[in-house]
Amino acid sequence: MAELSKEMFVIHGKDLKEMENISRPSLTFWQDAWRRFRKNKTAMVGLFIIVLYALLAIFAPMVSPYKFSATDSSAMNALPSLQHLFGCDSVGRDQWTRVWMGARVSLSIGLVSALVNMCVGAVIGGLCGYYGGKLDMIVMRIVDILYGIPSLIITILVMMVLGKGVIALVVALCIVGWIGTCRFVRGEVYRLKEQDFVLAAKVMGVSDIVIILRHIIPNILGMLITNMCMAIPGAIFQEAFLSYIGVGIAAPNCSWGVLAKEGIQYLRIYPHEILIPALIICSTMLALNLLGDGLRDAVDPRLRGTE
Repeated sequence: MAELSKEMFVIHGKDLKEMENISRPSLTFWQDAWRRFRKNKTAMVGLFIIVLYALLAIFAPMVSPYKFSATDSSAMNALPSLQHLFGCDSVGRDQWTRVWMGARVSLSIGLVSALVNMCVGAVIGGLCGYYGGKLDMIVMRIVDILYGIPSLIITILVMMVLGKGVIALVVALCIVGWIGTCRFVRGEVYRLKEQDFVLAAKVMGVSDIVIILRHIIPNILGMLITNMCMAIPGAIFQEAFLSYIGVGIAAPNCSWGVLAKEGIQYLRIYPHEILIPALIICSTMLALNLLGDGLRDAVDPRLRGTE
């Protein structure tokens, strides 16, 4: 009897782990997502880099003794030093100040265009997915036509019409940038509207606007935020490319693309003028992709309860 009772109260490692999961305090969706996000070391590194660059973009030009447009003939093409941390360009402008002033422009354009594309795409895609019918058919045919045209060509044509500048560039990036979000949201809403909780709300007489705001949007909000984080690097790269070919940001303003365009002329003799902006652009895009991957894994409901 003693051996039997002893075996009855033996708890194996697997059973103990299951009991710990059961006894774990209940967490909201966002608390659980943050808990899993913190365990992703690469995503945390990406978040750290983005926060660091954002803080430098805000405060570095404010505390720098040099203005981003001020020239110094005695410091033309100066190498990195304690006086000029990133060196100077061909007309003696301090590259440290210009890099972080360019970060303000590039990061702002990437964030604003991704946010606008998310909102526009979510609204149009949500209406198409929820109501369907002729609205869905007409919008999806328009989306298919726009998908058949390279987005970069449309963006360049819009920039040629609107001219150079930050606002014109944001508008150009938003002309076709919402298409991907629209198709993604349409598919998710089309799937969710057939779920039992949405059908139950309809049977109870809940209005469509309440169903969309209280039942459908919270279920896709996490994936929308993840999708926006993955879209920011693409917007930054497009801004850098457009500024590099001369149809983006115009002088005297600066962006990472403008710095790359100016520095490529001195690649052989003063490589720091192109390598430093290129390194900042590459590290930013890598960090945003790591952050987006981490958010995607954190908000994926299929991963809940697997840890």
